[in-house]
Amino acid sequence: MKKIINPWLGREGYHCFGCDPDHQHGLKMEFYEDGEDIVSFWQPDGEHQSWINTLHGGVQAALLDELCGWVVFRKFQTGSVTSKMEIRYRKSLHTNGGKLTLRARTTEQRRNLITVVGEIYNDAGELCTECSCLFFLFSREKSAAEMGLTECLVEGETTPQQ
Repeated sequence: MKKIINPWLGREGYHCFGCDPDHQHGLKMEFYEDGEDIVSFWQPDGEHQSWINTLHGGVQAALLDELCGWVVFRKFQTGSVTSKMEIRYRKSLHTNGGKLTLRARTTEQRRNLITVVGEIYNDAGELCTECSCLFFLFSREKSAAEMGLTECLVEGETTPQQ
């Protein structure tokens, strides 16, 4: 498993709720490549609850949307927008439990439409939440011009693998 280098770190105007490590109220997510999967580990706390000690469903959706977006950044080396997201909440996640493991991967590509599935597992390894996201891919030129994304590398890599 290799850590993905955040290509926006230090860039003026970067303030992503999902992945900016300096966002005061953000999720501060980091990402790793594990074969075809993109993985993140995240520790919930009481600031993210809905019901007592229960992780808010909207926070779970934000975690999964961010994770699935990073599948596109890394695997397709371009930006995108989420066109559709379907979530299934299977089991409650707790804010006073251990670290969560999130995994996502591409399942289908039709021209510039990409389907990515994602899951959240509790600290016992149980599948608690799953999603399917449909992304509309930008051209690499648009991604570079509008998002500032020209490449998304893992540690130790000098050019993206395709």
